[in-house]
Amino acid sequence: MTLITLGINHKTAPIGVREKVAFSPAEIPEALQDMAQLREVREVALLSTCNRMELYLNTTSENVDFLFDWLAENKSLSREDLQECHYIYQGEQAIAHMMKVACGLDSMILGEPQILGQLKDACSIARSAGTISTLLDRWFQQAFVAAKQVRTETDIGASAVSVAYAAVSLAKRLFGKLDNMTTLYIG
Repeated sequence: MTLITLGINHKTAPIGVREKVAFSPAEIPEALQDMAQLREVREVALLSTCNRMELYLNTTSENVDFLFDWLAENKSLSREDLQECHYIYQGEQAIAHMMKVACGLDSMILGEPQILGQLKDACSIARSAGTISTLLDRWFQQAFVAAKQVRTETDIGASAVSVAYAAVSLAKRLFGKLDNMTTLYIG
């Protein structure tokens, strides 16, 4: 048994690559079912947001070549494109990474709370698809407990908790009152 996280996020890949590897909510159950058919995969969950795509796996192999092959084929990308902008964590590092993600510590805006809900959705979708069982489910539950503890015992959410909030805060600092201003937001 090997726990693996393979991902691409806002730190490792430009938006164009992230858009190519993104899975729509409608695509995820079928993608999970497809990946679960691979002989190396015991359990799998998939998180796909605007800033990241991560696969969480319990596998029979430490070799991750099959993941690149599957993702490249599924998203019509070359392995080279994927290998230039990915990250992989195994074992305890994979668990620690999921906890960082759940707590909002790996987000574009430190502490943003939306990622926890997205991670819970990823767990729920994988459970409904029948692609996770005891080990990955326990992994997710530990991450959820850690996120709740971090939220209640720290001030992590006290500052800007979204890119939009941060943008408005910056605009207020630069321009003062925004009541009579017309703005154009692109992005």
